[in-house]
Amino acid sequence: MPNLPDPILWAIPGFILLVIAEMIYGRLTGKTRFEPRDTAASLVMGLGNTVSGLVLGGIVVAWFVFVEQFALFDIGWAWYWFVIAFVLDDFVYYWSHRWAHTVRWWWADHVVHHSSQHYNLSTALRQPWLNPLTLKFIFLGSWLVLIGFPPAMIAFVAALNLIYQFWIHTEAIKRLPAPIEWLMNTPSHHRVHHATNPRYLDRNYAGVFIIWDRLFGTFEAETDMEEIRYGIVRNLGTHNPLTICLHEWWGILKDVKSARSLREVLGYWLGPPGWSPDGSRETSATLKARWMEEQGLTPPRKQDAQPPVAAE
Repeated sequence: MPNLPDPILWAIPGFILLVIAEMIYGRLTGKTRFEPRDTAASLVMGLGNTVSGLVLGGIVVAWFVFVEQFALFDIGWAWYWFVIAFVLDDFVYYWSHRWAHTVRWWWADHVVHHSSQHYNLSTALRQPWLNPLTLKFIFLGSWLVLIGFPPAMIAFVAALNLIYQFWIHTEAIKRLPAPIEWLMNTPSHHRVHHATNPRYLDRNYAGVFIIWDRLFGTFEAETDMEEIRYGIVRNLGTHNPLTICLHEWWGILKDVKSARSLREVLGYWLGPPGWSPDGSRETSATLKARWMEEQGLTPPRKQDAQPPVAAE
């Protein structure tokens, strides 16, 4: 087995230099926006993610080593296996990312990355601290190991995937040539993903290849018709790293404590973000549906189509 380096550790100095360069570019041109406290919070979250990876990463490694003994094939270390692993890992990333937006347990971890109301390279570094504890790797990461890809190879290509995603967190690059925009994830596509505008909610989950969104019906092109608003539907109003890290976990605990049945417990835990037993809260789906109705893109709901009844 080759001694593979950790690409992310090698890339960190480049990340910092590029963040500084984008800040200078934004100051000179006004084409990117930074807020000092927001940027500082993103950098702290990135540092915490690195530390937690060192502390908690052994959980993932131990699981993959366990699963490896059941592998169907013994895949070697030829260069083309790295290419195939990179593409398959990106396919897995698409579904992992999609689940992170549609299952509240995983959204509680991923919401950290979306909590900034600014969109710049520092936002790429705003990462969660408790990711291994969500156990998502058991459900989606394991199948590549079961096929026979060595865990070290999977870790290597997954790191390359994350490094690729760094540069797409910017407003400085508008759109690239059409063939690139068709196949690859770009700043334009990823701005859509980070937007809270109803037309853009839960779209463009891709890591590297936007083709997955095109294939599975979750692609949305950026439009110049309205300005993108970043953040989450209910923004935090704080730059406190602990609040950024833990607020949704705390919300789940409070909701589960108030649940009156097993159905409600499961809904608060595994339902989509915003789910509530009586429908009084709004999910991405309901926000998007109302926006589409307001735009005349869907027929009015039956109850809304009826004329009002005069009070007695």
